[in-house]
Amino acid sequence: MTRNGSIWQNIDWWTVAMFAALCIFGWLNIYGASYNYDQTSMFDFHNRAGKQFVWMITSVFIGIIVLLIDSKFYDLSAYYLYGFMLLLLLATPLFTHDIKGSYSWIILGPVSFQPAEFAKCITALAVAKFMGRYEYKYRTWRDLVVPAALIGVPMLVIMVWQRETGTALVFSSFMLMFYRQGMSGWVLVVAVLAALFFIIVIRFGFLSAAVIMVVLYAVMVWRTWKRSRTAKWWLTLALFLFLGYAGACNFAFEKILQPHQRTRIEVLLGMKDDPQGAGYNVMQSKIAIGSGGFFGKGYLQGTQTKLHYVPEQDTDFIFCTVGEEWGFVGAACTLLLYLALILRIISLAERQRDMFSRIYAYIVAGVLFFHVTINVGMVLGLLPVIGIPLPFFSYGGSSLWGFTLLLFILLRLDAARVEKL
Repeated sequence: MTRNGSIWQNIDWWTVAMFAALCIFGWLNIYGASYNYDQTSMFDFHNRAGKQFVWMITSVFIGIIVLLIDSKFYDLSAYYLYGFMLLLLLATPLFTHDIKGSYSWIILGPVSFQPAEFAKCITALAVAKFMGRYEYKYRTWRDLVVPAALIGVPMLVIMVWQRETGTALVFSSFMLMFYRQGMSGWVLVVAVLAALFFIIVIRFGFLSAAVIMVVLYAVMVWRTWKRSRTAKWWLTLALFLFLGYAGACNFAFEKILQPHQRTRIEVLLGMKDDPQGAGYNVMQSKIAIGSGGFFGKGYLQGTQTKLHYVPEQDTDFIFCTVGEEWGFVGAACTLLLYLALILRIISLAERQRDMFSRIYAYIVAGVLFFHVTINVGMVLGLLPVIGIPLPFFSYGGSSLWGFTLLLFILLRLDAARVEKL
């Protein structure tokens, strides 16, 4: 019970309904993706649909437990949970083995889970805890040092120590929250330009990019020399910064990224044609989605999925199952449902009465937006394949539990808002 009645009266049931709809539709598509004509019941634990049903039921219990815990617990315990999470992330590679190039899974008998999926939720709490302090205000870039460190440390541990690049990149979505807190839009512009420049360096090579920069530098110096000699020094500094960044991009691509990651980027940028290797997943995925047409082939009638042409079609590439069996209409409705959920979360964020809850809500919206955009983008061949799940849709207990915690903690914080009125 809360100060203003039962906790269940204060829950945002629209958000719960969208969560349930996504989970159920995802479960149906997991069954469709793994279905064959001698398939057992979707409730059979021996197939993936049956296992996902168990994860769904346990997620309901997790959500109920999260809602029953006092909302103050999430604020007071944020740093302790963050410290424990870092220890678990550091310890994970010591107790596991290489799984598809990653050391991020802990295996306990027949069950395996990925601690990095829960790190997103706990990191969000820690960042909201720090930025929700009464005396914290965003004035200059120095005020972002500690929040950026709270985000960056688990991100680097997951990327470098566990070699799980896809999950690590999700932490970059936390930056979207800073714009609501007053960060200049120029930061986003710089980030987009940096990404474009990275593509130019990789696509055309370091020397070509360096020549282009030197030519641009010479032209700009010539045009500004007589009007402002000071501009020459700023342009010179900018030239060296760009050259340094180009060298860093080239080094990161050649030395830090794994061979399969480099190949995926090269295929996306048209530098390499590998239809039987790195480009196979995306090619088959686009064929599956395209074959669905406007209304789809019908539930359990997808030929690409039934013949298992698309690898990972019930995990990272499950959206191709939606496109093939439910068509453009089903895919569009799915994306609209995600959009409605994200907009609802933003609405919840704006009605919060304390900074901790509002910051946490915007992080949740950013994480979901990043996951949906990147997952659908890579399935359609618009973005490189980095291997992140579609929220509440893709098969996997760790993913579903992680997103359930992320969302239901927000629902608990929002319910507590009524107590503070």
